[in-house]
Amino acid sequence: MKLKTKDLLTLAELTPKEFLGLIDYSIKLKKEFKKNGNKPILKNKTLTMIFQKPSTRTRVSFEIGMYQLGGHAINLTSNDTQLSRGESIEDTAKTLSRYTNCIMARVYDHQLLNKLSKHASVPVINGLSDSFHPCQILADFMTIKENKRKLKGLKIAWIGDGNNVCNSMIYGAALSGIDMSIATPKGYEPNKTVVKESLKLTNIELTTDPFVATKNADIVVTDTYSSIHNNNPKRIKKFLPKYQVNSKLMCTAKENAIFMHCLPAKREQEVTSSIIDGHQSVVWDEAENRLHTQKALLAALIRA
Repeated sequence: MKLKTKDLLTLAELTPKEFLGLIDYSIKLKKEFKKNGNKPILKNKTLTMIFQKPSTRTRVSFEIGMYQLGGHAINLTSNDTQLSRGESIEDTAKTLSRYTNCIMARVYDHQLLNKLSKHASVPVINGLSDSFHPCQILADFMTIKENKRKLKGLKIAWIGDGNNVCNSMIYGAALSGIDMSIATPKGYEPNKTVVKESLKLTNIELTTDPFVATKNADIVVTDTYSSIHNNNPKRIKKFLPKYQVNSKLMCTAKENAIFMHCLPAKREQEVTSSIIDGHQSVVWDEAENRLHTQKALLAALIRA
């Protein structure tokens, strides 16, 4: 499949048809891989990966994904490039565009991605920024469809911080026709513009009560309350114990509801071990599906 957009910085760049098409293409590539391995459709293509932030799932899934499609990936930390010595992101983008077929960047500031995209002539993928995490949501919605056999008409309950993952999940809900109820403490709501735009396509409910959000939910989702490197005790107190996903909270969702978490998780903070390791959890399927959705996205952008 092909996408109209050159880059994927947020899911707002996709149409509903493109978003759903990527999900279906990911499922197809997964089945193909499990059966005979994927065809080398990206043979002789190269992905350059820039990491300002540490990564497990993003780095491994992109690197292995390119390999399984016949291509090659190069990993660069900030210290590996001249960015660490003052070269502008504009000059870096122009230089890398002469070498590589696609750039994936995992950054602190989303504005850096915007500059990278503007000055790169090759596709740029947001591997995570402070505002959005579109690649994670592609994997999440693939996992939902695998488990529920559909997307439209379902209800997602988001519990905790209205962060970058939450922002992208709202866009995903809008593109797929899923209702979403978001429970956060006051002052930790998701991006207002994202909510306003998404309300044009689906129902988005904001509440401070986790039990309101999870009532009759098909999917319950949470994420860490703070950066994995910034476990601020004062911040954590804003969320605990009220916004923890535990057995009591899960009981208000549908009996066949699934639990999701993008990982890494802070066990016994945003979720108890009994839930993340329990029969309703699909977090390991979710993590695996990063590989297949990344392959679908790379193929759709690089081959376009």
